[in-house]
Amino acid sequence: MLNEPLLTARHEDGRDIPLLVWRADRLLPSVSSGPLGGGLGGRKWVLNATVPMSYDREDPADHLADLADQLGLDGPGVGLLTGVDVAEVVDRADTGVRVWATVGLGAPVWAAAAPAVLTQRAGTVNIVAYVPARLGDAALVNAVATATEAKVQALAELGIPGTGTPTDAVTVLCPADGPEAAYGGPRSTWGAPLARAVRAAVVAGGAVAVVPWSERTFA
Repeated sequence: MLNEPLLTARHEDGRDIPLLVWRADRLLPSVSSGPLGGGLGGRKWVLNATVPMSYDREDPADHLADLADQLGLDGPGVGLLTGVDVAEVVDRADTGVRVWATVGLGAPVWAAAAPAVLTQRAGTVNIVAYVPARLGDAALVNAVATATEAKVQALAELGIPGTGTPTDAVTVLCPADGPEAAYGGPRSTWGAPLARAVRAAVVAGGAVAVVPWSERTFA
């Protein structure tokens, strides 16, 4: 099982910058679009790290691997980045499915936008989900699509003019044991509660005006 996330921090540029860490006691089947540990495979942890909105490193996977090493995270894991304070994470549950979302919507775009629009400064919506039943590989991939559809539904309800941001990421994990569920679509046994939980988390997170971490005033 995936444990509750731990809020911690790293000291950088004279400030304590927040990090969220989820741990598991064994490898969990997963799928992720994150820069570190993306794709399909067994993962033991997930790291969601706040970075300044000016972040321009060209090696985000290496950066996340260094952060994981500093935190003592061993084995394969998933690493995500966001410009918002990960302490603002929103969690929702539905029928045993757990979803955590950090929602940054400062610069939403349409997925099929013209190239000129894609040069805008990006925010990030990071979604981490745990489904309490073993999903086959195809079902895991389908679950990413389901979570994305639910995110877009939430943005429409919020009146956000876009389908997301260019840097959004989704990670879905599940147990390694038990009967395998073959489907993860929005009308499947586990895709339906996943969709509802994602929608609820993104609506809640997006309804609050979140100031990017690097633009906050610190005492």
